Amino acid sequence: METTWAHRLRDAGLRVTRPRLAVLDALAGHPHADADTLVTVARAAHPPLSPQAVYGVLRALVAVGLARRVEPAGAPALYEVRVGDNHHHLVCRSCGAVTDVDCPVGAAPCLSPSDASGFVVDEAEVVFWGLCPDCRDAGRPAAAVPVAQHHNRGGTGA
Repeated sequence: METTWAHRLRDAGLRVTRPRLAVLDALAGHPHADADTLVTVARAAHPPLSPQAVYGVLRALVAVGLARRVEPAGAPALYEVRVGDNHHHLVCRSCGAVTDVDCPVGAAPCLSPSDASGFVVDEAEVVFWGLCPDCRDAGRPAAAVPVAQHHNRGGTGA
């Protein structure tokens, strides 16, 4: 995967560095991960990596469109490398599981506001909330406020 990431980094105008490659590999293997999880995973591959460096890499990757930052209400920001397709997310109100859901209709943006107020819309973000199958089957109640802990369900990460 390193060659692919190196190519994508160069195409985006970024230098290829071990920290960037470690964070991209972590993102690819852990879609919808929060920054703390990515620090842990990336440090396993590149031990000298600091939390500050991971945050800096994430900011740079989001800025050039190689990663996406998703911010479900009441939960920490999550990151993924599935970009450019305007997909949405399903979030479990009980356990915080997150999964990708493709745009329900048409090409991006798949939602058009009734009044764009002069804006040119290029992206729509939708978060679907509910109970995942595991929580529903276990009879767990939906939290009144979304939970901060989550686990990944699906998403290719690439």
